[in-house]
Amino acid sequence: MTVSEQLRHDLEDAANRMRISSIEMTCASKSGHPTSSTSAAEIMSTLFFSELKYDIAEPKSASADRFILSKGHACPILYAAWEEAGLLSHEQVLSLRKIDSDIEGHPTPRLNFIDVATGSLGQGLGVATGMAYVGKYIDKASYRVFCLLGDGESAEGSVWEAAAFASIYKLDNLVAIVDVNRLGQSQATSLGHDVETYKARFAAFGFNAIVVDGHSVEELLSAYETARNTKGKPTAIIAKTLKGKGIEGIENEDNWHGKPVPAETKGKLVAQKPINDAPVIDLHVGSTKMPAPEYKKGDKVATRAAYGTALAKLGDVNPRVIGLDGDTKNSTFSEKLLKKHPDQFIECFIAEQNLVGVAVGAQCRDRTIPFTSTFAAFFTRATDQIRMAAVSFANLKCVGSHVGVSIGEDGPSQMALEDLAIFRTIPGATVFYPTDAVSAERATELAANTKGIVFIRTGRPALPVLYDNDEPFQIGQAKVVKQSAEDKIVLVGSGVTLYESLKAAEELEKEGIHATVIDPFTIKPLDGKTIAEHALRVGGRVVTTEDHYPAGGIGEAVSAALADYPSIRVRSLNVKEVPRSGPPDALVDLYGISARHIVAAVKNFQ
Repeated sequence: MTVSEQLRHDLEDAANRMRISSIEMTCASKSGHPTSSTSAAEIMSTLFFSELKYDIAEPKSASADRFILSKGHACPILYAAWEEAGLLSHEQVLSLRKIDSDIEGHPTPRLNFIDVATGSLGQGLGVATGMAYVGKYIDKASYRVFCLLGDGESAEGSVWEAAAFASIYKLDNLVAIVDVNRLGQSQATSLGHDVETYKARFAAFGFNAIVVDGHSVEELLSAYETARNTKGKPTAIIAKTLKGKGIEGIENEDNWHGKPVPAETKGKLVAQKPINDAPVIDLHVGSTKMPAPEYKKGDKVATRAAYGTALAKLGDVNPRVIGLDGDTKNSTFSEKLLKKHPDQFIECFIAEQNLVGVAVGAQCRDRTIPFTSTFAAFFTRATDQIRMAAVSFANLKCVGSHVGVSIGEDGPSQMALEDLAIFRTIPGATVFYPTDAVSAERATELAANTKGIVFIRTGRPALPVLYDNDEPFQIGQAKVVKQSAEDKIVLVGSGVTLYESLKAAEELEKEGIHATVIDPFTIKPLDGKTIAEHALRVGGRVVTTEDHYPAGGIGEAVSAALADYPSIRVRSLNVKEVPRSGPPDALVDLYGISARHIVAAVKNFQ
């Protein structure tokens, strides 16, 4: 590629101005990562002012190219790029890391040009692949996706999960750029400047891999041109750089990671405008309504199967509802969407970190409503991705099946017993635990119409339908499934333990002990008001039962909700040890959450 002398000079000047700005903002904050920023200066100047198509008047336009800074600690160079573009002022970037500034120490979507939060390393490429998939196969638009990774984070397995996904789906609209600056936080990275090994690894994963001098404008622009012309595979640009480039006495020296350096009239280059060919869509809350459930009371249906039915219905009414699965679709029943709407389904294979990462990318800029499905136990692998999704204010739906000891013979490696705790800790998350098929369908519909992170806990056993098809359900509203004026205790359960609570209530009633039975429906937010009202009515005694470990589950949620009522006491039954394989009913009894244990807890309640 022939680069004019003027363009080369302009881009080199821009890179140096951005270097200086990065140094100045980290000096002002007395913290930050200037050396990780300065190594990427030419990468950023060539990207932002020769390759990327965007409009500073609408940085997150549906049609604009996407850029993910996976090495989020290098955000000073990103802020400097947007300053150079004219979106941020120098005064704004100098507010880096201040408590009243959105120019944070790692980027978050509080800024109008950031799609997702980064900084927990190894996650950016997964998000980028989700964006690229949507661009190529759903939006069918011309925008492209660029992801800048650090060399150190390429040790993360999630990077290679994402690389495999990008290759499988031939994401030729994706460009990964690895800033190989050799130095990590505490020592040199595992490969140092061995760029040929990086190239070989990405090539082995199906990428068009190109090695360049990351400080050469000509080589970078030539690599971008090659990427534009590459069809049928993603591109990885391996950029050999120097950490601290341009800083005397610090360039390529160890022990300067995350430390400010000694301090050193912006010109303005004009970015290319995007091609406005992304379709206009409207995914406002409440826009996705589905037909009512169609069950008969008493019919035995697993909530995981009802979820699949509801997901397919949602796909019928909204082509932007998509399903993603990790090779468990015939167990989670998300395959029902695949069979009806194959273009609305993404198979992510056995790579749960990337499963969540792709979904987070797919929901960016309100392009889709993604439902990710797998065994709930396997979401634990993606806990960091879920945590970062919250920092990204993502609209992410997670549906976990095969929960608790009630899955039976598959044994403890498959039993989710920590999932409620994980999702309850996520700020702003909604946690559904539907008990029957009707409530499972309604939970799925509500999830589609609720912004933010949502978790639906579905079960393996086929259990009787409890509710009428026209029963209304709302987030934060429990259902009282049994009550009388003679009640002396409240029993709270969800899923399999609600049925055990109903059985226990029947047994207790034979002995003259009447019980109110409550189905919480959502564990977060929990309807503490309804539980408290009935607890006070019956004399202040509550027994909760759950197919989950004690920490972070229903018992703790109910106890916290009732903590301000001195006359109410709570006893909780739960799985207290690592379980074993066995028949579902036998395990429910063995681990103390069956009807007979509930009866005993009521009788022993002092």
